[in-house]
Order: sequence, then C-alpha cells, then structure tokens
Amino acid sequence: MSVLDKQSSVFRRKPIEDTEAETGEGTKLFKSLGLWQLTAIGVGGIIGIGIFTLAGLVANGGPDSEGVGPAVVISFLVAGLASAAAALSYAEFAGMVPRAGSAYTYGYVALGEIIGWFIGWDLLLEYTAIVAVVAIGISGYFTEFMAGIGVEVPVWMQGTGDVIEGGLVNLPAVVVCLFITFILSRGTRTFGRFELVAVALKVLLILFIIGLGVFFVNTDNYTPFLPNGFGVVFTGAATVFFAVFGYDAMSTAAEEATDGKKHMPKAILLSLGVAMLLYILATLVLTGMQNYTEISPTAGFASAFQSVGLPIIATVISAFAVISILTVMLTFLLGVTRVWFSMSRDGLLPRWFAGTDSRGTPQRVTWIAGGASALLAGFFPIRAVADLTNIGILAAFVVVCVAVIVLRRTQPDAPREFRLPLMPWVPAFGVLASGFLMLQLHWETWVRFGIWLIIGMALYWFYGRRHSLLNPDSPRHRTPGPAAPAPDTAG
Repeated sequence: MSVLDKQSSVFRRKPIEDTEAETGEGTKLFKSLGLWQLTAIGVGGIIGIGIFTLAGLVANGGPDSEGVGPAVVISFLVAGLASAAAALSYAEFAGMVPRAGSAYTYGYVALGEIIGWFIGWDLLLEYTAIVAVVAIGISGYFTEFMAGIGVEVPVWMQGTGDVIEGGLVNLPAVVVCLFITFILSRGTRTFGRFELVAVALKVLLILFIIGLGVFFVNTDNYTPFLPNGFGVVFTGAATVFFAVFGYDAMSTAAEEATDGKKHMPKAILLSLGVAMLLYILATLVLTGMQNYTEISPTAGFASAFQSVGLPIIATVISAFAVISILTVMLTFLLGVTRVWFSMSRDGLLPRWFAGTDSRGTPQRVTWIAGGASALLAGFFPIRAVADLTNIGILAAFVVVCVAVIVLRRTQPDAPREFRLPLMPWVPAFGVLASGFLMLQLHWETWVRFGIWLIIGMALYWFYGRRHSLLNPDSPRHRTPGPAAPAPDTAG
C-alpha cells in the first residue's frame, strides 16, 4: 500500500468530529473548569519565572553571556509580539477543537499524523523541561529566603558542579517537582481551586512589587539602555520567550472545560494580555532599582530590594515568589500529562499511559512526567534547560500558525467560535517571528533538539504508525466516530 494512500499515509488527518467523540470509558477527563479557572491557569503558566528569574538573568547576562541591560523590556515586547500571533492561532483552534493535546491535536487535525506526532513528542520534552526550569528558579529564591532568616542552605544541595562549586544536586528543586506532582495527582477540580487562589496571590504580589519598587527607581540605572548592542536583545527575546507562552499549556485542558469552545479562546487572550502588561511594568521597575550588572541572575527582585536597603521586603518577596511560581509548574505539568494522555489514547503511544482513575486523572503519566522533571531540575543548569524548552515551543508555534492557515483553506466552513483577524498575515508573522527567535538560540540547543526528534522518529516509525487508531492495519483501528469502551483504570 502506497505511503500516499489516504489511510496508510503518515499524513493521514484526524477528523475534527472525531476529536470530540473519543472519550472512551477509562480514558475520560472530567469537565470542571470554567472561564476564570482557565484564565487563572493561563496566567499561572505565563507569569512566574519570567518576572522572578529570567528577567534578572537576561538583564544581567550571567557568567556565560552578555547582559541585555534595561533593554530587557524590549526583549519581552519582541517575545510577546511573536507570542501574540501564535496566541490568536491557538484561540481559533481552541474554539474548534476543545480536546486535550493542544498543538499536538491541532497539528494532527490540520497537517497530518506525522506532524502531530513530532509536535506531541516535542511538547513532552519541552513541558517537562519547563517544570524543571521553574523548579530551579524556585530553588534560587528558596536559598535567598533561607539566607534572609539566617539559615545557610548547604552547598551540596544547591545544584550540580556545573552550577555551583561543590554542589551535588539541586535538592529543593527536586522536592518541589514531586510536591507539584502530588497536587496535580489529586484531580483537576482540586488543582483548579489551588491554581485560582495561588494566581490571585501572585498578581497581588507583583502589583505590590511594582507599586513599592517604583519609589526606588533611579533613572541613572537606565543608562546605557543598550549596553551591548541591539543584537543581544533578540537573543534575550529567545530566552524570555519561555515566559510568554503559558496559554498553550492551558489549552491542553480544553477537554476539561465546562464550555471549551466558548471559554478557551477568551481565556487564552485574557491571560496573555494581563501577563504582558505586568511584565512590562515589572522589568522597568527591576532595571530602574538596580544597575543591570548587579542584578542577581537567579533572584532578581530579591537582590533589587536588598540593594535599596529593604532586606525584609526581599525576604518576603523570596517567600511569596516560591508560592507564586508553583502555579507555572502546575500549568505545564498539566500540559505534559494531557499531551501524553492524548497521544496514548490515539494509539501513537501505548494505551496503558491513557488510563485514568476515578477522578479522571491520568495518574501514570502524571507521576512519570513529575519524576522526569525532578531529575532534570536536580542535575542540569537553568539556561541549558530553558533554551531547550524555548526551541521546542517555538517549533510548536510554527506548526500551529501554519496549521490554522491550512485549515482555513481546507475546511473554510467548519464552525469557529473565534476567527483570528487579518488572515493569513497574523499567523504568517507568527511563523516568521518564531523561526527568527529559534535561530537566535545556541547551536548546542539545536543539537539536543535534533537528537530528541531522531529518537521520536524511530519510536513513531516502529510503534506509533503501526498502532495508530487511524491505521487500517492496527488491531484498534476504527473509522471516525465514538470510540468503543476500553476500560483501563489506573490502580
């Protein structure tokens, strides 16, 4: 049978109507998230380490690269503009396909199985890496907080030898990964309530930081505004891009929304708009309070308030930063588990992973993904993991922007709760902007990304394409429509 045959081809597409029907017994997610809970998940995923860690890292540059300086605000604006184009594309898809999987499902529907597979495989790594990066950021604030109350965290548990001399493992980061995994394993309803409260506290904290910090801004710190030229601004944008795309992980929860088609597009746009406003104000305050060369690359605002003689405020910020950043980890751990769950339910990965418990929670993938993020957080430096995360999500954005253009042409009459404006110019800009930011990343990141994709290609060729529900030769093949019940409950 030719590879170009519609059913046997690796470019076979999942019908849109099929995405709404497949919720077989034992692989079903419960609907319990409303508009404001979804928006909180989006804001929770976007705002966090971008303000509390990456802003300081990019402004200062750290030991291995040149700092952007006060122009870090431009880095955020560039990243946000690229992200906005993708956000509009996600919003249109979310209003059409309210199903777990996010970019994986969108690519599968519009561009075919092999594209969907690669994006899904990509997101498994990237979302897991994001959880690890955030855990490392939390660890930095935890160390600052403990120092503020007179307790020195032993060097051996602050990171590996690549990060700190004498370090063995980043133990606080490992512990927080496992704690977040436990919260998510308690079910979506519990997770949604926790996220709503934690995000409210986070936004209040950031408003407090901005409101107090503005009184300590020294405009001399804004000079020079571009200390190392405009080129590093784009490199900085590629790094902080990590901080402006939490809405895509939120979209993986579409199947658990009470009205996904109506609420998901609104939640995506609301969460990005709120986040970008707070990012702009916070970065201006941060670089105005302290010279960029002195900002801590791991706990920026804590060091800024220390520098103006407010050590107690710095300690309070460190404590609340730990709590508020937890929401980012929750959002992206939710993302990786739902993508994994969706790929398994489609047959591209073993069905065993798609098993859910009585709360509709995929326990197996939750604990496996949580354990993997703990290992990354414990033994890898933050910049290497952050860059690996960014190249993957930028690749996903390229696919989603292309997919929304293709689907407008192939299925122009399909119902859409939200239609992005200026088609195809907005998604085309998203493709170009995301591709440009990918080119700003270090070559080592491209090598690691390439190795992961090669592993994924081998797994798809020898397992995924053979067991796909759309493969006519698969024992679980079915035509589009409701899935036959397949009990597989995690014990």
